[in-house]
Amino acid sequence: MGVPRSHGGLEIDLPNTLAIFETLAQADGSTAWNVMIASEIALLLTRLPRARFDALYADGPDVITAGSIAPRGEFKLVPDGYEVNGRWSFASGCRHCHWLLASGVVFEGSTPVAGPVPGTPQTRSTLVPLQRATILDTWSACGLNGTGSHDFEVKNLRIAAEDAFDPIFGQACVPGPLYGDVLAQAAMHMAVVANGIAQHAITDIVAIAVGHKRRAFTRATMADTPLFQHQLGRSDAALRASRSALKTEAEAFWASGASGRAPDFAVQARTIGLATWITETAVSVVDACYKAGGATVLYGESSLQRHFRDIHSLTQHIMVADSWLTKAGAALLQKDVGPGF
Repeated sequence: MGVPRSHGGLEIDLPNTLAIFETLAQADGSTAWNVMIASEIALLLTRLPRARFDALYADGPDVITAGSIAPRGEFKLVPDGYEVNGRWSFASGCRHCHWLLASGVVFEGSTPVAGPVPGTPQTRSTLVPLQRATILDTWSACGLNGTGSHDFEVKNLRIAAEDAFDPIFGQACVPGPLYGDVLAQAAMHMAVVANGIAQHAITDIVAIAVGHKRRAFTRATMADTPLFQHQLGRSDAALRASRSALKTEAEAFWASGASGRAPDFAVQARTIGLATWITETAVSVVDACYKAGGATVLYGESSLQRHFRDIHSLTQHIMVADSWLTKAGAALLQKDVGPGF
């Protein structure tokens, strides 16, 4: 999906990418999450030098990647490159990937190298062949269980300078709006996965209700209860509104990028802030459906329980953290919101 057409990929535009992710999430949250992460990393890999990027896709676009841009590792400067050490969490899909994305702070000796933003260190990312890393079986989680988001570890790996890239400030080696602001796109990706999970929850609670479910000690069926009807109508309206808002934002973002206008940090903050609000709205929809399901949702086979666990796990990701709404508000006040997180 995210690989350029010049390298055999589909290079699917953002609005259609969102539609695909939401459709997958309506079927299964973990499946959508893994496809989303692998597709996003493909966008980030355009920050590699062009020759290295060309070599990566020399045999075709079906290159599966997992990993993390969180700079939890150490990239120690050595002659002609770096020595990489570290351990990274949340490597979704790592059991079936070809490469692992490892990121870290650049060190010269024992001192971090200054980064482009005052007071922050320089960071780099690189691709590690799966066989050069150790997968640690850590993914015992409350939700998104099917993502297999285990830890992985790398020790004393020497890489050439051209095998490393800047995941935040690096420039794409290929043209096109898909390879511009990856952070804002990632936030919209997560929001649309949340919407897909929420839609599945509504579909499930409606199926329960029309199946003539009756809560204990009540006369009316769930479907005939005005309070449930009101809550269902409110949830459906909230989800449709958030879906429409995301569609409008994605189309505007894509049109801007296609015209060659790169979003500034204020626009980025407001886009990611909107994605955060959309995610919060989807959570409220799932919570309402879960509560309406009654005691039977406590059992492990309940799909509503899975939606509840999956969406609350999704909210822990930094790309939809509540702090983005603070940055969005600061941008409206014309404060300097700066880059990234």
